[in-house]
Amino acid sequence: MTDMMIPTTKFDIAIVGGGIAGLTAALYAAQAGKRTILIEKQERLGGRAMTNKKQGHYFNLGGHALFHGDALATFRDLKLSLKGGKPAIEAHGLWKGQLSTLPIGVKSLLTTPLLSVKGKMEFAKWFTKLGKLQPDRYNHLSVREWVEGNVKDPMARHILYSLIRSTTYVMAPDLQAAGPVIQQLQSALHGVMYIDRGWGSIVEEMRQRAAALGVHFITKQKVAAIEHQEGRVRQVRCEDGTVIEACNVIAAVPPAAAYHLVPQAEMTALRIWKEQAVEITAATLDVALRKVPQSKVKLVYGIDQTVFLSNHSRAAHMSDDGAQVISVIKYQSQEKDAELDLRDMEQMLDTAQPGWRHELAAKQFLPNITVSHDFMHLQRQSIPGPFVPEISGLYVAGEWASHGEMLVDAATASAKRAVAHILSTQETENKVYHEHRSIV
Repeated sequence: MTDMMIPTTKFDIAIVGGGIAGLTAALYAAQAGKRTILIEKQERLGGRAMTNKKQGHYFNLGGHALFHGDALATFRDLKLSLKGGKPAIEAHGLWKGQLSTLPIGVKSLLTTPLLSVKGKMEFAKWFTKLGKLQPDRYNHLSVREWVEGNVKDPMARHILYSLIRSTTYVMAPDLQAAGPVIQQLQSALHGVMYIDRGWGSIVEEMRQRAAALGVHFITKQKVAAIEHQEGRVRQVRCEDGTVIEACNVIAAVPPAAAYHLVPQAEMTALRIWKEQAVEITAATLDVALRKVPQSKVKLVYGIDQTVFLSNHSRAAHMSDDGAQVISVIKYQSQEKDAELDLRDMEQMLDTAQPGWRHELAAKQFLPNITVSHDFMHLQRQSIPGPFVPEISGLYVAGEWASHGEMLVDAATASAKRAVAHILSTQETENKVYHEHRSIV
């Protein structure tokens, strides 16, 4: 994957970071005819969108679902194949150790024992109203303020909080802005997509497309600094001494990493973006079962626990031998306990799929993974990106550089914002240059 020889050390756009944001930026830059290079410190591209193959089973880095948001629109615009399927919405809720039908459709709302008649009526009214809300009007409210101010039934509130956790991965109702959450829930109303053989297949197809467009890749190479002079970005210097000149650099890395890569970053907006960032983490347990003891239990939302279970094989090809790949996630707060988190996820499996250990073919336990390095919250002082105001030609991208999008939608949207700004700036500069020549 690494270019053994770079034909030139001068590029129009250099991208630091080879996750979904970096790959998206590379593709759109190359499509616009820009000489583009992408530098990734790991051997594999994809970042948190990597897929690990274990004994013929495909494990994402935690449960990955593709919502009907910016990422899906971007992937379709790039004409990616996106092989996979849309799972049915039937689900269970875990409340006080028992599984019950979760009210996420007309039939399930009528039959669920979780809600009283009055609660069912309120929940139905809320669901009808949800699709008509304008998310931007609620950006100043916290999730708790929005929920408590609009849902009176206690159990309906519990269920709503559970749905919010599973669609945003965030467990901070007093901090999280309600507007982006409403937008994410509206996207979820259209269902999600699971990808055959995991998200690594998306990454590989993006890499192939980018390479075909002439994007140069350097992997297994750490960037030492993004250097600038007189208020303008100049070059990227790697730890092995390689210097790549570029008039535009997109840092598709976490906010703290971007801050440390840029000299005098304390004098720029990078300092604010780093300091205001609130990281989202989770513990995940993925298992491949030769067969599932309870075939009808495919999707489980923890209502009084911060856990979520999904059988990805119900909609996508996730195993070469027909095993069922199930992903369990526990949304984390600031306090983390790996042993407790694993025990809670295994108990979720015990309840949903009793006897699962006897069918276990392979597993993957990740005790503390970063879901997002930041999100739209009420303590933000500044909206990140797409450009760093103090350094011309320097841009940021990633799921943390959100302007209201969440998760991978924020990664693709921020990457496109960065490339669009580069193209518009160069167009303006060229126009001014030619007008000046005409006057002279």
